[in-house]
Amino acid sequence: MKSTHIVFAAAVAAAALCARAETLVIEAESFSDWGGWVNDTQFMDQMGSPYLLAHGLGKPVADAKTTFEAKGGRYGVWVRTKNWTAPWHPDVGAGTFNVVVNGEKLPNLLGCQGKGEWLWAKADDVTLKAGKNTLALHDLDGFDGRADAIVFTTEADPQKVLDGPRRPFSIYSKISKDYDLVVVGGGIAGICTAVSAARLGLSVALVHDRPVLGGNNSSEVRVHLGAWQNLPPYPRLGDVLAEFGPKEGGNARTASVYEDDRKMAIVKAEKNLDLFLNEHVNGVTTNGEGRIVSVRAVNTRTGEENHHIAKWFADCTGDGTVGYLAGADFRMGREAKCETNEPDAPEKADMITMGASVQWYAGKAEGDASFPVRPWMLKSFNDANCSPHLRGDWWWEAGLGRDQIAEGEYIRDYGLLVAFSNWSFVKNGSSRKAKFADKELKWVAYNAGRRESRRLLGDFILDQNHLRKKDFQPDGTCATTWTIDLHLPKTAAETKFEGEPFQSNSLNEKIWPYPIPYRCFYSRNVPNLFMAGRDISVTHIALGTTRLMRTHGMMGEVVGMAASICRKHGCSPRDVYAKHLDELKALMEKGVGDGKAHPSQMYNLQDSLDPSLRGPNRRNHQIRQATSSRK
Repeated sequence: MKSTHIVFAAAVAAAALCARAETLVIEAESFSDWGGWVNDTQFMDQMGSPYLLAHGLGKPVADAKTTFEAKGGRYGVWVRTKNWTAPWHPDVGAGTFNVVVNGEKLPNLLGCQGKGEWLWAKADDVTLKAGKNTLALHDLDGFDGRADAIVFTTEADPQKVLDGPRRPFSIYSKISKDYDLVVVGGGIAGICTAVSAARLGLSVALVHDRPVLGGNNSSEVRVHLGAWQNLPPYPRLGDVLAEFGPKEGGNARTASVYEDDRKMAIVKAEKNLDLFLNEHVNGVTTNGEGRIVSVRAVNTRTGEENHHIAKWFADCTGDGTVGYLAGADFRMGREAKCETNEPDAPEKADMITMGASVQWYAGKAEGDASFPVRPWMLKSFNDANCSPHLRGDWWWEAGLGRDQIAEGEYIRDYGLLVAFSNWSFVKNGSSRKAKFADKELKWVAYNAGRRESRRLLGDFILDQNHLRKKDFQPDGTCATTWTIDLHLPKTAAETKFEGEPFQSNSLNEKIWPYPIPYRCFYSRNVPNLFMAGRDISVTHIALGTTRLMRTHGMMGEVVGMAASICRKHGCSPRDVYAKHLDELKALMEKGVGDGKAHPSQMYNLQDSLDPSLRGPNRRNHQIRQATSSRK
């Protein structure tokens, strides 16, 4: 792996002193060799940076290594890290590691300081050579130790530099070319938005903060596609998704099932589409009228800033990040019944959301199958409440009722904690441990699969009543076909587990396929912002049916079509509804697929109130889907 090395010297002049202190700041993600560590970018907006994570499933990972230049002398060595298990175990916990400088392992144990907050911990003092030096992170346990940055300083008061800014961003800033459409978020919705718009002649930038595309359907999260596609009133919606959707279904399976390469191939094949991977959008520039002019993206490996300029933008981030930064109206949590008149809404509004899944799977070991017992693991697992299985599927869901954005790292970490604690008990303490003697963890997600956070508000807010009453709107687009599927945490009585819940129940209400109004796909107060995915304009209850990824893909196709109409007429997304709706309908009828037959993805479907989508009729739809994709 190659990475641009971010090492900059901040010469801190002390006016009252004759000596000049030297400070070297090395961002962990900039290491030239990550070894067995991985780059975690999920929580940059909360803790400030990407960081390296020693995600070894209980086996120490290979050292991360790099080199750097110094003037030479005696330096204090500080590392920004955290004791991630401290919220549940107040002593030395998981994720400990050492710093190694020029082959010398510094004595202070890291990753065990504090109460769960990110902080600077001192590794030791060290003598650096003038010129090139080597640096390594040496993991001790494989349980998700984390290092954000390493500071070498000769400053007598190191807090002067530790508390200061780390990156001189202006040095690394650049501006990309001017696009018609910038799509932020490379999940299923973002891919389909970008491809649809590019095929209709727009210049498009797709900006994604991970090295692979697919979001929850990527090999990093491993959730399979769900819901129906290619249905009336516009059966051609779903054609783009059919070109790259994985042929197999199933959650928490081997990486190859999710076919990351096919997602990458369809994007790279579009001549009008520029792909920017490993770029995290954390800033927006608007004009005096609230229009977005550009988004600022930070490269998660190099720290370089890239400013993407466009006439229109599509927020496919899931979290509504672009809209939030631009001041778009949004909602989180559940609406009160008095606001929406939804039969199942609570009496009072609250911040309860569905949670995030940290999935995992196990299989036959290729070598040593042992798994450790550690003091920081939860003691509450026993034969009555453990999960003696080889898979933790979607129902391993943490953080229901917590703030999915502000508390995102806590939620993900609790998901890791329960997965490791459960597996340790099954392997070492369960009465069924003999069954698992030759089994090992093969994969545990460190990227959590989030279901719900911000919902950006459009000119139409889809709710439970529209779905129940089949209150079809004139601007209906792709049909949502999943049940109204809302998750609640399993109770202690259900799980016989007294700690914080980590498994969920799914409450389902069947609906008739409902064409989602186009007015749900653009912001009501940011005039050039589209959205597609789980951040569209719906209530918490309606999100239960619109949050499935096949539905997201079709939303993206519609948004790409609407963006082409905006360019043709120089208009806003709202004007597409008000003045050019017939043009959008014509594009939806035609579709933007490649006209070829593709394998049908007849998995993870649900029965519907529509008889044609039940039981034996599924096969008939499969045949129609495969044949009608040919133009």
